[in-house]
Amino acid sequence: MEEKKLFEELSGLVTEMRNPNSMDIDVMDTLDAVKVFNEEDKKVAFAVEKELPYVAQAIEIITEAFKKGGRLCYFGAGTSGRLGVLDAVECPPTFGVDPGMVVGRIAGGYKALTIAVEGYEDYEENGAKDVADLEVNENDVVCGIAASRRTPYVVGAIKEARKRGAKTIAVVCNPREDLQYDVDVAICPVPGPEVIMGSTRLKAGTATKMVLNMLTSVSMIKLGKVYENMMIDLQQNNKKLVERSKRIIMMAANVDYDRAAECLKIAKGHVKTAIFIAKTNESVEVAKKYIEANEGFLKKALQAYERDKNGNK
Repeated sequence: MEEKKLFEELSGLVTEMRNPNSMDIDVMDTLDAVKVFNEEDKKVAFAVEKELPYVAQAIEIITEAFKKGGRLCYFGAGTSGRLGVLDAVECPPTFGVDPGMVVGRIAGGYKALTIAVEGYEDYEENGAKDVADLEVNENDVVCGIAASRRTPYVVGAIKEARKRGAKTIAVVCNPREDLQYDVDVAICPVPGPEVIMGSTRLKAGTATKMVLNMLTSVSMIKLGKVYENMMIDLQQNNKKLVERSKRIIMMAANVDYDRAAECLKIAKGHVKTAIFIAKTNESVEVAKKYIEANEGFLKKALQAYERDKNGNK
């Protein structure tokens, strides 16, 4: 009986339905087949667009958590879990944050990133255990990612997080009205049935990645990690990133390559500080004073510096 109930539940999910536009894809020539994929992918951005008010609500919650020293913790299984881990691990090099600030957990542990761990996602207690192991508390935000909206591992993680007083977000690719558990914000893009029935690494995965990109990127922007549209707290972990840092300084401060390299060296690799120095010809100490006084926002720091400079004339 339990198996039949699950069968009926899965059968009603949008992500498990057959797509009428790809019924003959098994006999199409290659170009026609990829055209079907492309046409279906075009629907993803529109599905996400409908959810932007909820994405914005989630970002406000995440930003406030970060300001209090809290974390954003992703929980998911399969593709959803992998996307959460991917988004989390990209935050330190991109925004210069501590690796513990955005955390990704996948059902079955990190080995599940490359090899399917059968059955682990089928039990709520496993999600609850992973939340407990992370010592989630009231300062944190837990984001459950489940294309189907029903993954027991994710449901268990969200329930445990709520017990611990954490804010909760759900990212699912089925209608909001079908959500069967409480969260502070539900983000529910519905791009429709997959080209290959049930393969949620396709449109659902793309929609999920778009949402996660916005959650962390805009939260980091609201913490002062971006100047205009450039990353200014990036870590120089390789030669490419060192040169990217110099280019950012050149564009932000309108200086040449040598001056950008000089300022980056003076600032000991901190791009934000280097830009301030390049634009003002001030010392590291002055740069840090203004940046810290303006909570890390470079534009505000430069504006405050100009006001003080003009006021002292």
